[in-house]
Amino acid sequence: MRDAAKLAAIGLIAGTVLIVVLKLVELLTGNPAYVLLFNFDYIPVVNRWRPVWLIGLLFHYGICVFSAIILFYFLRPFGREHWISPYVAVYTIGSALLFSLTALSDQPPEFSDGVAWVYWTLAHAVFGWVVGWLIRKWV
Repeated sequence: MRDAAKLAAIGLIAGTVLIVVLKLVELLTGNPAYVLLFNFDYIPVVNRWRPVWLIGLLFHYGICVFSAIILFYFLRPFGREHWISPYVAVYTIGSALLFSLTALSDQPPEFSDGVAWVYWTLAHAVFGWVVGWLIRKWV
């Protein structure tokens, strides 16, 4: 149980780093990849919940925590749970694929925005590195 609490904290910290990285990208470049972090308008029922900003934030952090816990326990049988590279690989590849969800939304970024896709994917590589590094140090 202590591991799960540490992993939840890791998900929250790495999720905050992800927010900061993509917000910096938005501030420095004007690219809207940041908006996708909090977008859930393509999820039936949930897309009607209010306030939108709070649900988006909870959605983001919930996914960050859930994914950190699940991936750790998925990697454990392979003896890779304390390696950084699987976290970077899974989050980078996964986020690159999940970017396609932008096609289901009216919000930016556009599905065809290749620059947003690069920023989104690289920011998630940073997220994966933070998750892996913190797991190596704390768990």
